[in-house]
Amino acid sequence: MIEIVKPALEHLPSYKAALERGWSPDNVRLLEATREQLEAIEKDPVEFLAGLDDPEAKGPPIALPDGTEVPRLPGFRRWIWDGEAAGSIGFRWQKGTSELPSHVLGHIGYAVVPWKRNRGYATEALRLMLDEARAVGLDQVEITSDLDNPASHKVVLANGGRLVGRFAKLAAYGGAESLRFRIDL
Repeated sequence: MIEIVKPALEHLPSYKAALERGWSPDNVRLLEATREQLEAIEKDPVEFLAGLDDPEAKGPPIALPDGTEVPRLPGFRRWIWDGEAAGSIGFRWQKGTSELPSHVLGHIGYAVVPWKRNRGYATEALRLMLDEARAVGLDQVEITSDLDNPASHKVVLANGGRLVGRFAKLAAYGGAESLRFRIDL
C-alpha cells in the first residue's frame, strides 16, 4: 500500500510537484511553509533533503509561527510514498525522555496530499513511524490535533491512541484549544 521513505533525490520531483499543486506538509504554517520549501529546493536540493533528517539536532533553531526561535530537537521527516509523493510525516523527540518542551505540539505530525486522503495513508504512516519512536527508546508519544479535525483523531485512535485531554496551544500558535492524545509504545 504505502511506505515511509527517507527523502532522497529520486523522490524529490514528485514531492516538489505536490508542493506546486498547493499542498503543504506543515499543518501550522501552511502555504508559508510550502513557499519556503519550494525556494529551498530551487536553491539547493541536496541541502534541502539533508535538512529533513537531523537526528542529532545540529540544524539551526526553529522559528515558531510568531517568530520566536527555540532550540531544535532531534528529529526527521519521512515522505509517505505510494509510488509518488502522498504526504509527509515528521518525528521529533528529546534524548533520554518521552517528555516534550511546551512549545512542541507532539512527537509526530503528518499531512496527506488532498487528492490521496481517505485511503488509510495517514493511519499506516503513523503505524510505521511508531516503530521509529520505539527505536529511539521512547515509551510513549504524544500527538496533538485541532478540535475540528476528526479525521486526525481517527488516525491516532486507530493506532492505539487515547485522548488524555484538552489544552490551550501557546500564544505563539494562536492559543486555540486543542486535543492531546497519547500512544503507549
